[in-house]
Amino acid sequence: MDRTETPKGNFLRDIVAADVAAGTYDGRVVTRFPPEPNGYPHIGHAQSICLNFGLAKSFGGVTNLRYDDTNPEAESQEFADALLDAVRWLGFEPNEVLYASDYFEPLYAWAQDLIRKGLAYVDSQDGDAIRAGRGTVTEAGTPSPYRDRPAEESLRLLEEMKNGEHPDGAHVLRAKVDTEFGPMAHPNMKLRDPIMYRIRRDAEHYRRGTEWAIYPLYDWAHGQGDAIEGITHSVCTLEFDVNRPLYDWYLDAIGIPEPRNHQYEFARFNLDYTVMSKRILRRLVEGGHVDGWDDPRMPTIAGLKRRGVRPQALRSFFDGLGVTKVNGSVEIQQLEYALRDDLNAVAPRVMAVLDPVELVIDGIEGTTWIDAPYWPHDVTPPASAPQSRQLPLGATVWIERDDFSADPPKKWKRMAPGRAVRLRHGPVVECLGAETDADGTVTRIRARLADDAKPTGVIHWVDAEHGLPASFRLIERLFTVPDPASEEDPMATLNPDSLVEQIGWVEPSVAEDPMDTRYQFERTGYFWRDPEDSLPGALVFNQIVALKDTWAPKPDAQTPPAARSQTPTTPTGPRDPASALDADQRETYSALLVHGIGEEEAAVLAADTPLRRLAHAIIDAGADPRAAGALVVHDLRRALDDRDLADSQAEADELAAVLALVEDGTLTRNAVGDAVAGLVDAGGTARAVIAARGLAAVRDADALAPAVEAALAENPGEVARYRAGEQKLFGFFVGQAMRRAGKGADPKAVQGLLREKLTDA
Repeated sequence: MDRTETPKGNFLRDIVAADVAAGTYDGRVVTRFPPEPNGYPHIGHAQSICLNFGLAKSFGGVTNLRYDDTNPEAESQEFADALLDAVRWLGFEPNEVLYASDYFEPLYAWAQDLIRKGLAYVDSQDGDAIRAGRGTVTEAGTPSPYRDRPAEESLRLLEEMKNGEHPDGAHVLRAKVDTEFGPMAHPNMKLRDPIMYRIRRDAEHYRRGTEWAIYPLYDWAHGQGDAIEGITHSVCTLEFDVNRPLYDWYLDAIGIPEPRNHQYEFARFNLDYTVMSKRILRRLVEGGHVDGWDDPRMPTIAGLKRRGVRPQALRSFFDGLGVTKVNGSVEIQQLEYALRDDLNAVAPRVMAVLDPVELVIDGIEGTTWIDAPYWPHDVTPPASAPQSRQLPLGATVWIERDDFSADPPKKWKRMAPGRAVRLRHGPVVECLGAETDADGTVTRIRARLADDAKPTGVIHWVDAEHGLPASFRLIERLFTVPDPASEEDPMATLNPDSLVEQIGWVEPSVAEDPMDTRYQFERTGYFWRDPEDSLPGALVFNQIVALKDTWAPKPDAQTPPAARSQTPTTPTGPRDPASALDADQRETYSALLVHGIGEEEAAVLAADTPLRRLAHAIIDAGADPRAAGALVVHDLRRALDDRDLADSQAEADELAAVLALVEDGTLTRNAVGDAVAGLVDAGGTARAVIAARGLAAVRDADALAPAVEAALAENPGEVARYRAGEQKLFGFFVGQAMRRAGKGADPKAVQGLLREKLTDA
């Protein structure tokens, strides 16, 4: 079989496997990811990263990150850093981080060698003449009048070009490719004396400065860079298949022997309703259509990260796509399915109401606390994940406006006058009616406890007294057509509803969760807190993906259009955390970022000198900058409440000690807020506060046993049901035991002890 033929399945893996079996490279497999650092990486780069790193890893090989940085006019260290961050975020570590610009010297020496061999020459025609001389795909080209220029003259001119003695466009270095078709006549126009070097006399390279006045073109740097690094399998997208003969010609010309690097091509990743053109992405940002490169609607890695997409989901998605040599487009629903599949097993189920209306329930007095499981019975959660949480239920709750209809259609299963529904995890209530304003908009719904009624459905809710206000960003596809890049003006196809913000409520259990927790908001979708904009008192959630595809327009069967009322929503974009800072504060903000403090925290600290000084003092005491910034901005400010920092009794070194105790396992992250509050209120040492408040992490079985045994002893009926096979009650027991054990209890240790006790006959 020809090495470039398209076999079934993952043909690249088959090629590598054959080489390994044959000992072609003595068992070595070395691939590379070679991006140009001229823009922020996007989901297309993610495919190439996963392919190259995954391919090498499958055979015990390694992958280099090599920047193709031979164009000085568009590249920067900022983009290079973003590409390395993308590789690491996706879960890979380069064998080496390399730069094509470090190969300028050997490339130049090889170019001189080709001139001496009669395989290259300096052409002094202008650009138009060179283009005309190349011919067309149906007509041979015309050899340059400088094609037979003496080697000594070409060497002298090349040196002068390198030294900046000639202006841009005065000369180029071209390969002299003679084939069986004759000079300038090969059907593959890449082999018609391709340009190797062009002059960029006034350009400044982001790494090499003004040291070089000539720069190699892609084809002259590509294969030779692979050879220098000992790459075995050079994987490119399909449009480079016409470059492969030139890739091999250059290697032959400079004398790279077999076994050597070979180029293989695969189909480029295209995703519908998405663009990956850097030009169009730049237009989106610079035209203000999105709010920066990390806007959660963007297909950039930064945008996907901010949206809440996990790297595991992308790796699984690309593994499932396979590798082909047939160009096509992947439906965006496939990506959304992969995101849901990834989040299903890691996202606890909680309740949030995005378009709220008040429901007042007769028969409820005070607040009842319900132990509600986080996970459905068919999901196995992460081993360390809590199984349940305490849900408050009072006489007034928020429900979704769409869950009520005064005049319900047939088969309506939600709330309507005279009908009963179950509140998720709670009681059955019967609707008594609704109050409206002068415009007929429902302002309040009334219901009664109705344990004797048969519910027609289940709705979610949030307790009005204890619920937390939050903003919810609903994210849809950015364009309204499948192939926006093919449109005359892609901007004309932008979806005006690609980002809609709604104001609602979320259950209080989320307040103590880690910032990176992903949730399934029941009946709505998967969300997480925006890492830039969300604050403890002003929560902002980004929708990662809806529970199902909501793109296709659907008829509204619930309420006639005239009677339908919704909270107005407006498209919006994520805010720049530093947008409110003045010029001096922005300088401080930038310095804090360099120091390692997160963007959200840096924006707060840049505008608050006392807090910033405290954060620096905590860092000086040995704390990690990012952790110190988060502690000051979130935990300490929450502990201060309305007080001034001057009222705090906490010392910087003891706040640093809190973070150190988290690192060594003495304190759980959930207890940090209480520890900081103790220091703010009374001062002293971190260890003393932890001891006084009983916050130390507890993992000892003997210490946890009383809480576990009490939880079981006080619920004998549930114990019997669990032992009879009702396994879903395990989350109930975890909640009961954790409430008795206190914040310091290690959930994993509690779960282990519970399983042991529950299996005892």
